[in-house]
Amino acid sequence: MVNNDNQEEASPSFDPSESFPYEDPETLEVKKPKTLKSRLWSLTKLLLKIAATSLLLYYVLSKIKFDEVKDLLEKANPWWMAAAILTYFISIIISAFRLLSFFRSINLHISWKFNLRLYMLGIFYNLCLPGGIGGDGYKIYLLNKRYKQPAKKVFWAILFDRLSGFWAIGFITAVLVVFLPQLNIPIALAWGIFLAGTAVYYFVAYKFFNDYVKHFWEAHAKAIAVQTFQVLTIILVMIGLNYDGKFSPYLSAFLSSSMAAVVPFSIGGLGFREFIFKYVITEMFHLNGELAVVLSLSFYVISAIIALLGVYYVFRDDKLEEA
Repeated sequence: MVNNDNQEEASPSFDPSESFPYEDPETLEVKKPKTLKSRLWSLTKLLLKIAATSLLLYYVLSKIKFDEVKDLLEKANPWWMAAAILTYFISIIISAFRLLSFFRSINLHISWKFNLRLYMLGIFYNLCLPGGIGGDGYKIYLLNKRYKQPAKKVFWAILFDRLSGFWAIGFITAVLVVFLPQLNIPIALAWGIFLAGTAVYYFVAYKFFNDYVKHFWEAHAKAIAVQTFQVLTIILVMIGLNYDGKFSPYLSAFLSSSMAAVVPFSIGGLGFREFIFKYVITEMFHLNGELAVVLSLSFYVISAIIALLGVYYVFRDDKLEEA
């Protein structure tokens, strides 16, 4: 997509609507023409995702009382919702700098402006295109094309960026256990599991992926900041909905749904996130399922609003590296 006359003949085109090829990152370096079989499989995956999204949304929406949902939305305070959009946007900016830390670990030195623009374009592709995680594939393609970075190295940098997000969710979940006595999980056990998992995670990274640990703790500190601001986004939405009960069960359910939504099971996580959110709230905590669905859908709308900022670079990719 980005013009480069010196490399044009050697650079294959990339379709960002396709899924990120986790199973074979090398395929982005030399991309072969798609066969009929691969095209049919891509179409099948798309149809399956549409079906999964539709069925999950239908199931979740069939289990809620729309009068209660309507009442929640009618009483919502738009100023608190605007504040939630702002905190989510801040989380995205920090997330872009987190990824930049991993890029610098592999000596990929790009400007923070270019990285932020590319990140915004990526989240637009991730959320709004059927492939679900095509934005990550596009980053690999573009950085391989423009900066001659091996696709595999960029792939692992992006994967570690995602893993740092999972780690941060684990950290905040361990913090929330203190406020969730109904789970009957000893605080010492929760922290013991988290710290043991962290030790194993770092050992594996240090032993087998040493190039990616140069800015390891810096990136993971940023990951905590990202998840903190996203949790704050949910808190602000709850305040905007005039909720005056206990926040921690809903925050725990939100974190669980965030982990589940990363799996490319539905389009942009839509439907799957709502299903997990509502399940955790109603089955584990026996609380308001309607509020859970409203919170989850609100977060999706907020993320979509921010993702739309990246659409500009779909049409003006020449502006990505503008000073």
